[in-house]
Amino acid sequence: MKRTLTHTAIATMVGAGLGLVSAMASLGIATFFARKIITPEHEKEDDVEITAVDFDAMTVTFAANPDSLAPGRYGVWTDRGVGHFRVGEVISTDATSRKMDEHRVTRKLLGVDAGEVEVGTARWNAYFHAGDPRSALGLEYENVLIASEVGGLPTWHIKPVEVTEHNGTWAILVHGRSARREETLRAVPVLHGEGFNILVPMYRNDLGAPSSVDGRYNLGLSEWRDVEAAMKYALTQGAKEIILFGWSMGGATVLQTLDRSQLSNHVSAAVLDGPVIDWGDVITFQAQTNRLPWPADSLAKMLLSQNFSRSLVGVAEPIDIGVTNWVRRANELSHPLLVIHSSADHVVPCAPSRALANKRPDLVTFAEWEHALHCREWNVDSARWERVVCDFLGSQRSLLGSGSAASAHVS
Repeated sequence: MKRTLTHTAIATMVGAGLGLVSAMASLGIATFFARKIITPEHEKEDDVEITAVDFDAMTVTFAANPDSLAPGRYGVWTDRGVGHFRVGEVISTDATSRKMDEHRVTRKLLGVDAGEVEVGTARWNAYFHAGDPRSALGLEYENVLIASEVGGLPTWHIKPVEVTEHNGTWAILVHGRSARREETLRAVPVLHGEGFNILVPMYRNDLGAPSSVDGRYNLGLSEWRDVEAAMKYALTQGAKEIILFGWSMGGATVLQTLDRSQLSNHVSAAVLDGPVIDWGDVITFQAQTNRLPWPADSLAKMLLSQNFSRSLVGVAEPIDIGVTNWVRRANELSHPLLVIHSSADHVVPCAPSRALANKRPDLVTFAEWEHALHCREWNVDSARWERVVCDFLGSQRSLLGSGSAASAHVS
């Protein structure tokens, strides 16, 4: 007897086929997304356009975008990173057109560090500084190689000029994901002024540093061992106490160091700027920002965390996203923290930082900015940033012998 498919059966088969295609597409998007999160990005494209330069008025005019319109002081790389100049606050904007890409913004030219300032494309530098401690800040330093499990880590060691009671305090500065060590230079003058020894290490998969086995970031879950190596170096050089600083993923790395390192008892406090307090929250935020289809964020987290999907995302070992949630793990913290974060952060949401401060007011001092983009609090208000850091470190020094922890919200 001849059999025929009913319309219902055909519709069911088509629906199943479309569901399979949709599922495969979602898996493909999630895999690409997961790989992008953990892949170092050393080559970055120009992202701002210089439209006019006036050396008489000492101004530079840019095509308007979120970077060029942002309040504060910034640097600009030119000629693929060979040249560099610095700009100050916005002087004026031309918003006569309804199209954003036709708007112009003029800023004060503060100085030219290298190369020429010319009309053309360039790349915004949120670090403000470029170069090394000597070329950027006029501070003498030594290049040292710190031994780690992946090899020698190039590190700047900036020594105190004078012998003071604070020479035994060593500050270790940890930059963020796909960032350069220059990101941390904004903090160096205030720490140098306090008489601290300062270490600014590269870590695995930095450009110029040894790679990990897989060449991927582990979101702080392996990078912490490189921070521990820097701590070990500091202790062998006579450090009496250590203060850790971390920006963005560097903040996540510092938190893992405090949790996992056997040397964490030598750390008296940590300062985190725009930190990743919860990678799960950041992944969801970035999926939404990039308008990825549901459930790309959940799939990406699963792919990163599971053993069976290591080859898909290219990691040597699973990345347990759950252990990076410090709001959930707040009761496990034991070190005083200063957390600096902006409600306008467009990369790492501020909400987890705020939630952590609310859950652990006995340990967390929280300083919130309103108008700074990601890790640009210093750029927007450097005087406040330095005051907040100095006040926090001063409070820790006064409590070192008491066993107490700082608790405050500062402004």
